[in-house]
Amino acid sequence: MAVVWRAVQRGPGRFARSVAVKRILPELRLLPDTIAMFAEEARIGAELNHPNVVAVLDYGLDEFGQPYLVSEYVNGLDLRAWIDSHAARGIATPWELVTAIGIEILRGLASAHGRVDARGQAAEVLHRDVTPANVLLDFSGVVKLGDFGLAKAPDREQMTRPDVVKGKAAYLAPELVRGEPASPRSDLFGVGIVLWEALTGARLFLGENEIASALLVRDARVPMLGVRRPGLPFQLMQAVHRALEREPARRFASAQEMLEALRNVLRVLPGTTDASALGPSFLAARGRKSRPPGPNPG
Repeated sequence: MAVVWRAVQRGPGRFARSVAVKRILPELRLLPDTIAMFAEEARIGAELNHPNVVAVLDYGLDEFGQPYLVSEYVNGLDLRAWIDSHAARGIATPWELVTAIGIEILRGLASAHGRVDARGQAAEVLHRDVTPANVLLDFSGVVKLGDFGLAKAPDREQMTRPDVVKGKAAYLAPELVRGEPASPRSDLFGVGIVLWEALTGARLFLGENEIASALLVRDARVPMLGVRRPGLPFQLMQAVHRALEREPARRFASAQEMLEALRNVLRVLPGTTDASALGPSFLAARGRKSRPPGPNPG
């Protein structure tokens, strides 16, 4: 629905910083409720304050009355590009780093799910679009969850019919395909897909079209990680498959619970998986990705 540009914000003296500017595609600006949805994305995003969530810095109208959203610029690449960079070399992604990335994603989700409004009332935000493209990897080693355009919050205005399923079909949760309400456990299913794909280098629920992908998600038949990639720690495989349970009640109860399960996987490692290890891996992937420069679809 949008395109994201890198821009430079300038101020007095020599002040300058890179930012990301998101704009609605011209052909979609006249669709009903599109601008209202964009404004809600900006409002909710501005209220999420966490190191693992892309910060919304500004929202406004240009000289032609068209809206724009300004967010922090993540100097790096997305998780899909990182996964593809390993596949291009014919090597597996380091499972330790995949686990560490999963922990950072879950920290961001835990913050959104635990959001409190200005009155001190619980006002959880459900992302509903956890995909590799929405996980941004900064060359400093920081992992950030971006694009809350499809997020659901109790104080968000209703923009579309309640029977419309939002999100990319291949990354939905089975209950959403069945027409049931979203919950924090729906986001955890998305995390499970992302980790499964990062560990195997393959797509999990990729059909010939959106409908075919949604039907694969509905059935939630997940190939065993131990078969697709032998040698992974049992605890890691167990955590990923638990997140990918067809029924929400069988998944982790919260992002924090899944986060702790992944942290337990890494506790036995002698080395480090913090930003000092993630950053060089992200930077090395830059030279291997084949994506051309210019605006990236949002």
